Amino acid sequence: MDRIANEAGVEVRNRQCRALTARAVIGSETVLLAKPETFMNLSGISVRELVRKHDVRPEEDLIVIQDELDFPLGTLRIHRRRSSAGHNGIESIINALGTQDFLRIRMGVAPDHKIEDGMSYLLAPFRKAQLKVVDPVLDTAVEAVKVILTEGPDAAMNRFNRKPEE
Repeated sequence: MDRIANEAGVEVRNRQCRALTARAVIGSETVLLAKPETFMNLSGISVRELVRKHDVRPEEDLIVIQDELDFPLGTLRIHRRRSSAGHNGIESIINALGTQDFLRIRMGVAPDHKIEDGMSYLLAPFRKAQLKVVDPVLDTAVEAVKVILTEGPDAAMNRFNRKPEE
């Protein structure tokens, strides 16, 4: 979210609905950027409050950017109308909104080795070698948001849901 905000020339620092927020213009769309301040497992509380306050239609207007332990580090996929697949933050949002019909940008964070404790892994800082992979995928996520807003979700899925060229 900070990269999107930085590129739009705004700071995500206004407090509302248990989130830090900022208004930005991306393409020709005015958007509300939000970073819930709840625990990740309770992020649905903040999302529900923001959706109600700003009269957002989740199926048309909501984009959630999430980490995805089921995808290799550096992978990015765009989906809609999917289950939580065990992601507690997404489960919280689905339960709070009463729908799974919203757009998600899923960013892979899985390591190349087996881990015993996913939560500890997710809360630990990235290692230097991982940052070399994470940095470009964050730029790709920013680009994906722009394409969603300017060309539509289908165009973004067609462009970004491809296997990396070997």
